[in-house]
Amino acid sequence: MTSTADLCDLYTGLFASGDVQILQGAWRWFSNIRAFEGQIMTLEARGCNAELRDLLAQQGDARILVIDAGSDPGALLGENLANQALRNGWGGILVNGNVRDCTALAAIALPVLANGAWPQRSMNERGGQIEAPLAIGGTCLSPGDWIYADEDGVVLSKSKLKSS
Repeated sequence: MTSTADLCDLYTGLFASGDVQILQGAWRWFSNIRAFEGQIMTLEARGCNAELRDLLAQQGDARILVIDAGSDPGALLGENLANQALRNGWGGILVNGNVRDCTALAAIALPVLANGAWPQRSMNERGGQIEAPLAIGGTCLSPGDWIYADEDGVVLSKSKLKSS
């Protein structure tokens, strides 16, 4: 994977046009794997995780699931759902919200990036929207966009970026 810093250097023109952006946020890694790249699937969770459970039961095809928790502080992802995501081939998960089971998440070979940790889970109800456009950190994300993340930050692109 090309580092996000190198992508910023390679694609300065696309940053100027807005086709490539940096996803602002106080991101924190909750896994030992601290990088991912791939096409995104979005979920506006609204503090509910029933739709998340449905998505992670499907084949991920190395996609990155980007979740917006809304204003609910409850953890949307923990050990069980992360293991399910790994088994079903998801390439990583970014949560604009909280996760839990941090020690267990660190031992799972699935890159997980989130804003923080919260011991209480979210509601096990329906109320989210799959493949919704999201606005995170002043950036609009759409299903099918490409995301690149490492310890330097998160880069979002409307199309797949090449390393040369």
